[in-house]
Amino acid sequence: MASPADWRFFPLLLLFGYVPCCIPAEKSWLQPFDLLYSAGIHAFFQGSWSQSRDYLQQALHSYSLLKKVKVSCQAQCQRETPFHVSLKDLGFMDVVLQRSECLEHCERLQLGPPTRHKVSSLVHKEFQRREPYNFLQAAYFKLGQMDAALTAAHTFFVANPQHAQIREDLGKYRNIQGVRWDNARDLETPPHWEAFEEGVSHYNVQNYTQAILRLETSLKEAFMSLDECRALCEGTQEEKSHAEEIQRQVYEIIADWYVEVLKCRQACAIEIARKPGQKLPVHDFIPTHFHLLHSAYAEVSDGAAAVETLLTYLLFYPRDDSAQEKLQQYRQRFREEEGARARENVNAYIQQSLGEKRLIFYAMENLDISFEDPDAWTPEENIPEVVKNRLRAEKQKRMEAEQEAERTAEEAQRGPLPFEGPRVTLDSHQLNGSQRVVLDGVLTWSECQEILRLARTPAGSGGRRSPHTPHELYSSLSMLKAVQLTGERALATPGVRLFLDAGERSRRIVESYFRTDAPLHVSFTQLVCRTALEGKQEGRVDLSHPVHADNCILDPEGRECWKEPPAYIHRDYSAVLFLNDNFEGGDLFFTDLDAITVTAEVRPTCGRLAAFSSGGENPHGIHAVTSGRRCAIALWFTHSSEHAEKERKEAEQLLTQMEVTSPQDGETVEGSMTRRSSTLSESKNPLGKKQRVSSMEHVRLTREEL
Repeated sequence: MASPADWRFFPLLLLFGYVPCCIPAEKSWLQPFDLLYSAGIHAFFQGSWSQSRDYLQQALHSYSLLKKVKVSCQAQCQRETPFHVSLKDLGFMDVVLQRSECLEHCERLQLGPPTRHKVSSLVHKEFQRREPYNFLQAAYFKLGQMDAALTAAHTFFVANPQHAQIREDLGKYRNIQGVRWDNARDLETPPHWEAFEEGVSHYNVQNYTQAILRLETSLKEAFMSLDECRALCEGTQEEKSHAEEIQRQVYEIIADWYVEVLKCRQACAIEIARKPGQKLPVHDFIPTHFHLLHSAYAEVSDGAAAVETLLTYLLFYPRDDSAQEKLQQYRQRFREEEGARARENVNAYIQQSLGEKRLIFYAMENLDISFEDPDAWTPEENIPEVVKNRLRAEKQKRMEAEQEAERTAEEAQRGPLPFEGPRVTLDSHQLNGSQRVVLDGVLTWSECQEILRLARTPAGSGGRRSPHTPHELYSSLSMLKAVQLTGERALATPGVRLFLDAGERSRRIVESYFRTDAPLHVSFTQLVCRTALEGKQEGRVDLSHPVHADNCILDPEGRECWKEPPAYIHRDYSAVLFLNDNFEGGDLFFTDLDAITVTAEVRPTCGRLAAFSSGGENPHGIHAVTSGRRCAIALWFTHSSEHAEKERKEAEQLLTQMEVTSPQDGETVEGSMTRRSSTLSESKNPLGKKQRVSSMEHVRLTREEL
């Protein structure tokens, strides 16, 4: 389990100063969650596990109730003092004062004086990242409450999927006897997300009745979450320094505050569309519901609902010709009258959002503010030309700044290569992504030829029809199988030793170059060959391997990659070590999350290693092999020792025994690999995961260019 020293929470103790052993409670007031959290941390580092557990549970409960009280008061005061005035209306100040009085009175009754619940932005961020669950799972573990520990750990992991230590902890929970792994659940998953994913799953298997039920539930819960998020926007804003405020006029301060509220409300559309632990939101989250629903209702022959939901979708995109055509088909098929209407609550939401945008655009024209519209459906005519130009310029500037920051950070954090020979050919920036690299010289020509001999033996040359295309044969050889065949004298020992050592060599390169935040283990190794069939290549438009990601399920339509089974979620880095280039096609390529836009291509050649992180930042595929035979060693690496390749150790032991009993005569290619591998030096400098910066620029590597 992770030790307390591994966590970064000691500053919190200093932040709060002395932490009492108990917190005095007024009978009718909610306890401040930050003090409960601080007390829980203090108890944790004192080894008082039960006390730490209790305080942390109370802190999470108080945090949840505090938000509910604030949302309730905001809703109540919204009804009593609605904002139906613009920044230029003289009645605005009267409404502001009334709203302030209403909120202060409502919250004081349940929360006590305002100062009781003034919490620093640092603590707020800790709760948003679900950090209390990290402490809580360790406290549960110490108390022997394994099922509760698993649930708390899983809850933290969902929002922090790149956290190496929590992955290790989850792996250990999996191996503890009696822990009910199937009972692990996310305690903080928003209800609309659970319903949405179930609805999409039912829709994909054509179970339309259940899809409708779950998608309608998702819509209801999503609008509730949207209302709560928008209500909380009127809460306390980040405080500015007195020196900064004193230089501004009173109306500037009021206008700035109100515009920030409007921008916060707009951002709620992104907030509810982002699954916990995911960087990117689902594109057009609310419209997507109605796009799926009208098809599902049509499939179950509910014509009225099909027309209603399609009309609602058209509220967002009235100029969608295909949707308009579908609407006419529905009306003819189901004989629905023209009296059918779109959903009124959705129309009200759209009009409210557009009204807020108009005020923001006005402020952009006349005040020095920036804004990024979260909605793709905002009509072009609603955006002033001056604002359009500014939005385009800001977007371009932001992209350039992000790319420059990404390039600078990666260059600064890139680790050294652990031995002489390999050289970096293209880095992440040149490959239009993040956590990508292409190196040449990892194997010599003679080493490639020795390993290719394995592929030309009966064990490696046989093949079956590729599972991805009818136009190619596919053959593979695992490391253990290669060693076992060596024992049967079916393969040459030097080639097998090279096959084994190439995986370790690649692992050390990847671990050092990317400065991984934890040691890497080889998870799986495979020698793979793809052979084009004779006379089957005319007009091919398919791929040798479709676009995918290695540790998550790629969802091109939603521009997401779901890190959940059956994906190999334990994989952290991937690599392909190419062995030859005497074939046509077969280039490795990377794409955007849409699985269509190619961002980089890599041409195979002997000794070239393409390495990259295994997540949704690096979707990739293989172009069709149209002539000849393409061979490469495919490798996957993991931070989890639980998922280290078990066959590797067994293969190493068997091969060592055979080499001792049957030493090779003379100099072999194996000797070259052994000498070069002996200079390897491990790098353990931590490197945090970085986000991907995509580009539409097309990069292609050829032998001539390199």
